[in-house]
Amino acid sequence: MKYRPLGATGLDVSVLSFGASSLGSVFRDISEAEGIRTVHTAVAQGINYIDVSPYYGLTQAETVLGKAIKDLPRDQFLLSTKAGRIGADEFDYSAGHIEASLAASLKRLGTDYVDILLLHDMEFVPFEQVIEEAIPALYRLKEQGKARFVGVSGLPLHIFEQTLAKAELDVILSYCHYSLNDTSLLKLLPLLHDKKVGLVNASPISMGLLSTRPVADWHPAPEAVKLACKQAAAHCAAKGEDLSKLAIQFSVANEQIPTTLVSTGSVVNITNNIAWTDEPLNEELLQEVLEILEPIHNLTWPSGRPEYNLHLK
Repeated sequence: MKYRPLGATGLDVSVLSFGASSLGSVFRDISEAEGIRTVHTAVAQGINYIDVSPYYGLTQAETVLGKAIKDLPRDQFLLSTKAGRIGADEFDYSAGHIEASLAASLKRLGTDYVDILLLHDMEFVPFEQVIEEAIPALYRLKEQGKARFVGVSGLPLHIFEQTLAKAELDVILSYCHYSLNDTSLLKLLPLLHDKKVGLVNASPISMGLLSTRPVADWHPAPEAVKLACKQAAAHCAAKGEDLSKLAIQFSVANEQIPTTLVSTGSVVNITNNIAWTDEPLNEELLQEVLEILEPIHNLTWPSGRPEYNLHLK
């Protein structure tokens, strides 16, 4: 496993990191025992950054993760959780909720601090509340030692530019914007470098688009994107290759991106994901897949409040 520095935090993170949403049975039902084994396997094979949220499985993911990490030395892994998202359509970015949410998360996780605390999907909340109430709450929790570093997460990339113009952050988490079908995250890298902000790139398989498995009914991508990704998967399969493997290898290969977050509740899958990061990328296949995906390159979808999605119109 390779490691890269995360902004100015002083943390070195594994190039592949573990997204614990699967522990909340977000993608499929998994047993608690399977989830715990998967976490232990990930850490044993070099992954040192684990991300979770109370929203995943409505606290189930944090509960299972807490049981998994109680058997691990705390200095073997870096832990991040989130606050502010309660349900599919329920958010609370009040200072009181942010502070209470972390307190509850720490109890479920069985620790007295997290390495990183993120506001969850900030594009669903008015910008003024993010800046004037939620981020100051993060700063207070950092001062209290309950979170070593703080940041925000979301889908629309310009929310990070907007936020970094008003506030100092240690880390941002972006998803579905550095993958085979969408590399628009690259345009944000100069700003993050200038601000010395750490970057977590999540979902290299674009929430299941870059996979041979059927895309979930809830996936918000336009049909053209789904179709192109399906064609790319079929092309790889015809050559005896796995599109998910190519997608993960592509994302971790960029040395400007400290860590790429993948979520699975399977020991077999996390073992494969980790092994793939050390295998040479099939450059010929990569070019063929990029050609298939070129017509939908950087085509994204709306997320959150209308004012955050004006750039899509």
